[in-house]
Amino acid sequence: MNKEKQVLALKYRPQNFEDLIGQEVIAETISKGIKQNKVSNAYLFTGIRGVGKTTIARILAKSLNCTAGIENQCKTKCENCDAITNSNHIDVLEIDAASKTGIDDVRELIEFSRYGPTSSKYKIFIIDEVHMLSKQAFNALLKTLEEPPEYLKFIFATTEVKKIPVTVLSRCTRFDLSRVKSDELFKYIKSVSKKENGSISDDVIKLIVRISEGSVRDALSLLDRALISSDDNNKLDIKEAQKIFGYFDKTNLIELFEYLFSGNENKVIDIYRSIYNQGVDPKIFLNDFLEILYYLKNISFIDKNGNNFNLNNDDHDKIVKIAASLENSTLLLFWQFTIKTLSEIEIVSDPNISLEMFLIRLIYLSKKNDLNKFSTDANDEKIASNSDEKSNVVEKKLISETKILDKPNTTIGQIKNIVQEKKIDDNFVKIDTFDNLIHTCVAKKELKLKYELENNVSLVSFENLRIEISFNESLDKNFVKDLSLKLYEWTNQRWIISFSKLQGEIPVNQRKSIKNKKALEEAKVSDIYKKFLKSFSDADLISKKNIGNEND
Repeated sequence: MNKEKQVLALKYRPQNFEDLIGQEVIAETISKGIKQNKVSNAYLFTGIRGVGKTTIARILAKSLNCTAGIENQCKTKCENCDAITNSNHIDVLEIDAASKTGIDDVRELIEFSRYGPTSSKYKIFIIDEVHMLSKQAFNALLKTLEEPPEYLKFIFATTEVKKIPVTVLSRCTRFDLSRVKSDELFKYIKSVSKKENGSISDDVIKLIVRISEGSVRDALSLLDRALISSDDNNKLDIKEAQKIFGYFDKTNLIELFEYLFSGNENKVIDIYRSIYNQGVDPKIFLNDFLEILYYLKNISFIDKNGNNFNLNNDDHDKIVKIAASLENSTLLLFWQFTIKTLSEIEIVSDPNISLEMFLIRLIYLSKKNDLNKFSTDANDEKIASNSDEKSNVVEKKLISETKILDKPNTTIGQIKNIVQEKKIDDNFVKIDTFDNLIHTCVAKKELKLKYELENNVSLVSFENLRIEISFNESLDKNFVKDLSLKLYEWTNQRWIISFSKLQGEIPVNQRKSIKNKKALEEAKVSDIYKKFLKSFSDADLISKKNIGNEND
């Protein structure tokens, strides 16, 4: 196919490890393994769409079978490399597991693997979207994966690694491909635009990077659309690009937030309808709404001159101004409403109506929060009492919708405003540290929660009524709900449990295990143990509880 007529995602597809962007560490690791002749039986590449899983699989296949060797692969193209690039190499079979999912397809594959390569060093099977294989198909692969012939190699690619059985994962060398960083993707797309003689501004390229979310293929596809709409006489500007990509300006959404918190219902609805009339999908609107909430909560941690291209200077300054007058509890409550509305729009015939009602509910909630916050003197109390009758029902309904405690057969106490809230009495406990929380679980006989806290939870921060954690894949899906219930039951206070991208501390039991292992290693090099081995040479120290003074 003529390269000039190819879409950009195919035209600029990397052909060797040096062409890859954003995956340098993985490329270097694989290259070193091949140079040292340490080649795995099976490789697994996982990551989001468009970051290079299938591309790296093909490059790996070329590197293994290149007659010039991996050092000279970029300089000298051999017949094997050309054939693999054109997908017509007899010894490299690329399979789409989405269309060949059954055990019969895998049996044919295994039967075909019995015969050695015809014209190259290795016979290679590249299986794309491998998670689509059936359970029986995976089971049929297991033995061949573990002990394949020396000439046979498997390369798997998937976007959903959790669907692959652990027995298969354990037999593969796994590489997790990360999203390409914004600044790196910006430079790459700009260079491609110049090669294509595109008349596109930097702002449009930043928009492309923002929408693509770290996917190179998505970015190149968007650039393709942008190049079609631009020429030497008509430079594509940001407003035109937003229409082409179906993307609306975040500035409009930030302005909507300003009117939302000031309680101007007419302005909020007008701005939303103008956004809706641009053809913006309701789900996209809600996801962008969540993004602005995130910025409002964490704007102090976001670099104004950063390279994520999500906020320009004006938007950054506006968000700082709005966030200064807001409480975290309000933002977290808004977050819960938005998440709930995302599921609501699936069951209504007109999502547009649902979104308008969602915004109106937030306005009423915002007004009610202001009354509770500022009604401290006699005049304000009078105003609040007059407003309570109208907004109390709304408040109760709104707050009850966001409770994590909406567990069946669970009685939730009546919602009270600040002046009605009960004081903590002697029946409730005070929890002020993570260790204290674990001890409370033991005292209250909540052994399942104790197990999760000690084995699957990494503490990031523990503050008054707020716990921030990271977790591993084994964490129970109901953990947050169960812990929130118990914390309220034990302390008579609402706790916020949030997940963090930070790694956090090592889980408690893992920390204990490391400590015990270290103590055991220290004991094995002690003089008293060495003296003991002189008398009992075949002895082995397997645990240490209490070792007295070595001189005793």
